[in-house]
Amino acid sequence: MTGAEQDRHEDKAVDQDREAERVTDRADASNALHRLHREQDQSPWIDFIDRDLIETGKLKKMVDDGIRGLTSNPTIFAKAVATGQYDELIRREIEAGDDASQIYEEIAVTDVGDAADVLRPVYEASNGTDGFASIEVEPNLAEDSAATLARARELWARLDRPNIFIKIPATEAGIPAIEGAIGAGINVNVTLMFSVQVYERVARAYIAGLHALHQRGADLSRVASVASFFVSRVDTKIDKQLNELGTRGALEARGKAAIANAKLAYESYQRIFGGDEFADLRAAGAQVQRCLWASTSTKNPDFRDVLYVEELIGPETVDTMPLETITAFLDHGDVRRTLDRGVTDAHQALREVEAQGISMNQVTDELIAEGVASFSKSFDELISSIESKREELAPA
Repeated sequence: MTGAEQDRHEDKAVDQDREAERVTDRADASNALHRLHREQDQSPWIDFIDRDLIETGKLKKMVDDGIRGLTSNPTIFAKAVATGQYDELIRREIEAGDDASQIYEEIAVTDVGDAADVLRPVYEASNGTDGFASIEVEPNLAEDSAATLARARELWARLDRPNIFIKIPATEAGIPAIEGAIGAGINVNVTLMFSVQVYERVARAYIAGLHALHQRGADLSRVASVASFFVSRVDTKIDKQLNELGTRGALEARGKAAIANAKLAYESYQRIFGGDEFADLRAAGAQVQRCLWASTSTKNPDFRDVLYVEELIGPETVDTMPLETITAFLDHGDVRRTLDRGVTDAHQALREVEAQGISMNQVTDELIAEGVASFSKSFDELISSIESKREELAPA
């Protein structure tokens, strides 16, 4: 990582700390986050982690103010490590002889484990359905089923807490690993989903894993999973193509695909988990695999800054938000059920996109490939940053 890149990461970390303070300043017992869960059965999570968030008590305050879970990814850790927050831990690991990859694991396991401990009261109060912290299997394993499952087992054993999610991407290789992890009793956050068709495969992988677990006589009620469906990136990619087309029909189709796509995924969720396919598992105590809306910050300045939160509110779902989106939603978010409203219009919106010659299947295939590549790049930068820190902090 270059000096300029590190400076940018450090500036971003300072901004995130200030945003965390703004979140805690705005919250109260009747705020929009509490209302999301109390009135709409949607769990608001935070898509951010660093040592300062945990050690200063900011995360505890956010939990008191309605945050019910936490997600992390290599990009978030890369930004956090670029600051000086981890220097003391890195020094200790250097003395222990750890390399950069081992130091990363120590940072991630420590932070996610500590975050899970802060969230544990939520987990207990919800009877094991909420209060989770997520840690990601390294993205360079995304195309290797066996390695992904083995790594999921390692992280699950190392963290040794019931309120941990192991994040596995919804790649071709990831889907069998998801089934295997669920079958082993490991909680899974399925990440990088953009396609309704892939979502349905993921839901059925979860169900197959539960059946395998049930056959061994395990307590199904203690296994949880969320299916993380990425939202704003869909509009970013499709709207770019619509702008390039420039026709009236293309321009009128902008800003609709992402929300429509998520609504159709939820329609599939209702059909799969509300029907016969899941009935016997539900009777045996199994939890549904909730849809989790990720990438919910708006990238287009022409859009309302809480658009992707407000339009995807519905029961048995999760919305993980970056700090700035949480702040905005606390300030002016509208809490009302929207997720299963306008589903006919959602189908029509995607037909209009396809009518412009844009293939949703091609777009979503490209998005998952780009997502894996982006997280892999962030992971490589993270390891490089830690290596630079090792050299900087190593005793002379």
